[in-house]
Amino acid sequence: MSSDKHFHLFTSDVSNISLPQKFTFPFYYETHLLCEVAAQEVQNYITTQNEWEHPFKEPNEQNEKAIGKMFGVLVVKNSKGQLGYLSAFSGKLAGTNQHSFFVPPVYDMLQKDSHFLTEEKILNQINKDLDTLENNLVYLNTLERLNKFKKQSQQEIETLRLQIIDDRKIRKQQRIKAKTTLNETDYLTLIDNLAKQSVTSKLALKKLTQTWEQQLIQIQKELHVFESQIEILKQQRKEKSNTLQHYLFQQYQFLNQYGTKRDLLHIFKHTPFDIPPAGAGECAAPKLLQYAFEHSLTPICMAEFWWGDSPKSEIRKHGQYYPACQGKCKPILGHMLEGIEMDKNPLLENPAIGKELEYVYNDEYLAVVNKPAEFLSVPGKTISDSVYLRVKLKFPNATGPLIVHRLDMSTSGLMLIAKTKDIHEYLQSQFIKRQISKRYVALLDGIPQKDEGFIDLPLRLDIDDRPRQLVCFEHGKSARTKWENIEQKNGKTKVYFFPVTGRTHQLRVHASHQLGLNTPIVGDDLYGIKENRLHLHAESITFRHPISKKDVTIKAEAEF
Repeated sequence: MSSDKHFHLFTSDVSNISLPQKFTFPFYYETHLLCEVAAQEVQNYITTQNEWEHPFKEPNEQNEKAIGKMFGVLVVKNSKGQLGYLSAFSGKLAGTNQHSFFVPPVYDMLQKDSHFLTEEKILNQINKDLDTLENNLVYLNTLERLNKFKKQSQQEIETLRLQIIDDRKIRKQQRIKAKTTLNETDYLTLIDNLAKQSVTSKLALKKLTQTWEQQLIQIQKELHVFESQIEILKQQRKEKSNTLQHYLFQQYQFLNQYGTKRDLLHIFKHTPFDIPPAGAGECAAPKLLQYAFEHSLTPICMAEFWWGDSPKSEIRKHGQYYPACQGKCKPILGHMLEGIEMDKNPLLENPAIGKELEYVYNDEYLAVVNKPAEFLSVPGKTISDSVYLRVKLKFPNATGPLIVHRLDMSTSGLMLIAKTKDIHEYLQSQFIKRQISKRYVALLDGIPQKDEGFIDLPLRLDIDDRPRQLVCFEHGKSARTKWENIEQKNGKTKVYFFPVTGRTHQLRVHASHQLGLNTPIVGDDLYGIKENRLHLHAESITFRHPISKKDVTIKAEAEF
């Protein structure tokens, strides 16, 4: 038996399972059987242990808010050649970073009397003092009085200013009339009196303005006593927060197989982020590799799975495997896995090899192609083969952008192609005005509760895990989809989707999200479970022909 409490020998018989030839590519992988066995043993531990309590699902006995958690397993060999696994969780679990079954964090900021907790107490006290000041009744009443005086002063000054304008008009009429009705002496006397009235009005306006200014200055002085203290506290909080954050970034130091250590500041220095994102280094994968390198364990393969309810914004399915996140983990793992031979990155391989575009409509102005699944609409960062490239080769004399709209790489179906710039602008204008009708067919991995409906869930990019999308009611863009049931068979449902908007991954998220259909599309490797393909197909499109001005409907049946 191993003396290392974090190194777990398999309790299941894995002697007949072959070891992988290369380590897992962490950002897109097929889960190795050894990892599945390890994950099952970890899940058994989670459900049977009584050392700690965590609200994975709600409602629990304490009626706590559910917090699902990402766990990871790393299959390793120790120095004796024994095969086993390590396990970790992302963030903290049951309010702490330390658990006997799981590897420790790279840096435990929650350790008793740690620098982080000490500084956090100071920050909390600053926040408490700020809250006290900002909710002080004298401060709030003075602020209210200032706003009231400002409004009253503006009203009185504006009223007097308008009165002066009206009086000026009356004096002007008096001058004009007096010029023809009064003798010279009386006329000069009137002009002198009118001039004095004008001066008196200006002085009255000046005096009123000064009177209000003096009162406002006095109130502002009273406010300044509070505001100066508030500003000092805010500046202290900002400086202390930045200093503490910089300190934490330096404490998170990650190893690789060569023993090279790099902290978060160094790792993220030459990334688009520059500054590490919040939570960097707290995910399961870096914890697992760090422990392995610290204890001379050889990494074999790795996987991460979600346990519990999904967060409200993103899509996580209980018990399902997920790749490492792009934003937080990719730079860190790039350092930690240096020199380790990994499986090929499938995202660098051209998925369109051996596939052909079907031209279902073609005239001298435009074309409609039926794009296969796993085929880029436009060139990517590393792969140029795409609908755009194929169409450009097919129609070498065509001009303009060609591609009128896009489909996700994994989605098959109909795409409009414009052969000139004018035709492109005309067709794209129809998309912008939502005059083009599209119908998708999808196979769902389950049975929705209703037979039809309308989904309205705004979406935005998950900047920490591109290209995944989040449901976000605060910052998301409007995303709306009408849908209806076609048929149900073998526990799966075929549906029609009628997108009103065209956001990235809209149909995939609306299908899988708990506030949508809560039933992912079969084969969705981001929001469901990977299969041979994503079962989503753009099967029908109706548009107005730019030359004939007649409506044209094109259809192409799905292969599923």
